[in-house]
Amino acid sequence: MDNLLSNSLNKLKYKPPYLRTPFEASVYKFKNSYQLLILFLPCFLYYVLFAYVPIWGLSIAFKDYKPFVGFAGSNWVQFKHFDRFFSDPNSFKLIKNTFLLSFYDLIIAFPFTIVFALVVNEIKQPRLKKTFQTVTYMPHFISVVVIVGILRNFLNPGGGLLFNFLQLFGFPKIDMFSYANYFRPLYIGSGIWQGTGWGAIIYYAALSGISPELYESAVIDGANKFKQIIYITLPSIMPTIVIMFILRTGSLLSVGFDKAYLMQSPATLSTSEVISTYIYKGLVGNQLSYSAAVGVFNSFVNLFFILAANFGANKFTETSLF
Repeated sequence: MDNLLSNSLNKLKYKPPYLRTPFEASVYKFKNSYQLLILFLPCFLYYVLFAYVPIWGLSIAFKDYKPFVGFAGSNWVQFKHFDRFFSDPNSFKLIKNTFLLSFYDLIIAFPFTIVFALVVNEIKQPRLKKTFQTVTYMPHFISVVVIVGILRNFLNPGGGLLFNFLQLFGFPKIDMFSYANYFRPLYIGSGIWQGTGWGAIIYYAALSGISPELYESAVIDGANKFKQIIYITLPSIMPTIVIMFILRTGSLLSVGFDKAYLMQSPATLSTSEVISTYIYKGLVGNQLSYSAAVGVFNSFVNLFFILAANFGANKFTETSLF
């Protein structure tokens, strides 16, 4: 193999590209790109060690896993834990709560981020525009624990700032965190506040790539600002919108554990208990195989959604992930 590699490298000095064999072309590319491959190596090892190797651990979803026995020594039980989950009368409620949170977030927060990016893009003063962008994406870096704490303080019936403001419009003096019907609005609303500025960054990049000549031509043709957005801006950033929509659709059953768990209370479990918090409670209760089975089901449903969204995008638009 070493001799073959050495001979190939020597021949490459005299052969033009169109005369090289596929092996010689690969060796040539490796020789001229090994620095980039070395830079890529840590990222490659990270995903191999922490993303692909742990996939073997999913086998415990089909076993009665016992930590002291290990993967190999635990008995196979096939779909026992899946049957247990689907026979649980609360399983439908879990799926419903998880899906509704993600679905409402998709139909409200996703278009809101696009509209927000379009509005900010219309700010003409560069300094004001950059300041506004910086201020709006800063909440993304605030810990979820802090976000929930801020929300509880602002909505505290004993004198919270936002609660006092709602009182001006006749809002009842109640603790909103103790009522199940307020959980979803609070969850989605706080998510919009925290994530809109950060999510709009990718749309800023797409908007900056639109040629100014298109807008100049539209102005000459008499198009107002609204028509410029409809016929120039949105079609230009549509590939980005489609890709982001596909990725977001692929997580319709993936609701973040930390925020849902922190906002939970015994009175709101009917709407706040989602799959991620259910899995966590199963792990705390040492139900490792059962929790893994629920997680596998969740992942397969998300895979189905992302494949369906990609298929629809590929069929009706010219943009898709694959």
